[in-house]
Amino acid sequence: MILALTVCGIVVALVVVGLFLFGLRRRLIQRSGGTFDCSLRWDVSEQSDAGGKGWSYGVARYNGDRIEWFRVFSYALRPRRVLERSRIEVAGRRLPEGEEELALLSDAVILACVHQGTRLELAMSEDALTGFLAWLEAAPPGQRVNVA
Repeated sequence: MILALTVCGIVVALVVVGLFLFGLRRRLIQRSGGTFDCSLRWDVSEQSDAGGKGWSYGVARYNGDRIEWFRVFSYALRPRRVLERSRIEVAGRRLPEGEEELALLSDAVILACVHQGTRLELAMSEDALTGFLAWLEAAPPGQRVNVA
């Protein structure tokens, strides 16, 4: 009986510590400001797949001329993807279709982009999209930015 209670206590303590670390990591990412919720689908094909597959929920952070994207369900303190402003080309925008509506946040808008030859899609709220496009267009003089 004591062994069972000890094991249960250890499991509960590990779950609490894991949740605490998730919260602490999110706080560290957001500490410098300029973050927004952003789902990412990397290396997508020419035809958009409305099946909802391949989307990863995350948090994006502005950092100078880069966007750093972090997976939400991860303990890593380093970004999973880094997008440089001068290498992002916006190919278009659309609303979620089919099963994508279930895979993404309710108010998401999908932005199709190309970054260094890799096609990707970013899903974010309308407000975050406005800020993202303004950030892209605010590139320093001499940098080319392609916004459709």
